[in-house]
Amino acid sequence: MESIEMDNAIEAINLTKYYGRILAVDNISFGVKRGEIFGFLGPNGAGKTTTVRLLTGQAKPNSGRAIVAGFDMAREPIKAKGLIGVVPEVSNLYDELSVWDNLIFAAKLYGVPRDAREGKAMELLEVIGLSGRRGDRFGGLSKGMRRRLTIAVALIHEPEILFLDEPTAGLDVQSSRAIRNLVSELNRDGMTVFLTTHYIEEAEQLCDRVAIIDRGRMVAEGKPEELEARVEDRTAVDLCFGPNGGPEDGLRALEHVKGISRLGDAFRVYVDDLKGFLRALGDFAQENGLEITSINTVRPSLEDAFVRITGLSPEVMRVEKEPAKRRGDVG
Repeated sequence: MESIEMDNAIEAINLTKYYGRILAVDNISFGVKRGEIFGFLGPNGAGKTTTVRLLTGQAKPNSGRAIVAGFDMAREPIKAKGLIGVVPEVSNLYDELSVWDNLIFAAKLYGVPRDAREGKAMELLEVIGLSGRRGDRFGGLSKGMRRRLTIAVALIHEPEILFLDEPTAGLDVQSSRAIRNLVSELNRDGMTVFLTTHYIEEAEQLCDRVAIIDRGRMVAEGKPEELEARVEDRTAVDLCFGPNGGPEDGLRALEHVKGISRLGDAFRVYVDDLKGFLRALGDFAQENGLEITSINTVRPSLEDAFVRITGLSPEVMRVEKEPAKRRGDVG
């Protein structure tokens, strides 16, 4: 018999899910503590969205259990669903309804008492900054506003746990910042948040703990600083070359280099001996007539840990979800 951790808001126990012959989630287990923001990080097609669907009762596992808010999602789904709010990757509100009507309709669906609906809706509109747009059609809002309203709808019944699936995917910088600030405020008020994202910096900024999933399997779990500590035996060096750039293959072949990723026009080079690498780099630049315009050592980041743990380039995390969906990948 599996042991259930009583201070966990969410417990995944050996969850496995197939879609036909595709293994989307492969025997994963983890717990989310009450009152924390838990980040579920991974590239497109890793199994993040499928995991959310299993935990929220939108899909049934082939094997394993999901315990949410103290209830087994398979045995007591109604009780569990009454205590969670879900913000799907694609907003599920009604384009033809107004901001206000979407909120009131959701309040009715969730069983919010009649005398409390309007007050709660007004409160949420103030929180998300849309009180002046209450009469606007949902379909006419910007993408950032639509995401904020979708979060408000998920909060209308005052859930204990909020599931956010890629809440800032495809948003501009200002809208993304507004969403992250809202999530932080909700968490400060005591809400448990389960956040899936393919933005490494978002997970590093928001999350108390992070799990990394790749091809349906859990490959790491811990606090961001714990995962970052895994790469402290390597130093990261950011390099920029002059107008002609620098050959990546030549850098990769240098002594002491253990990995390279691109940062726009710059390189991030992971080395096991900084002094030895700098000597080799100087010789390399001189022999190839290259100008080094900037060089900085940086402390290990969650992105560095991701590269080390998964063996994947961080560029795979920066591909938006929609192209992946068009290719038919399992999210």
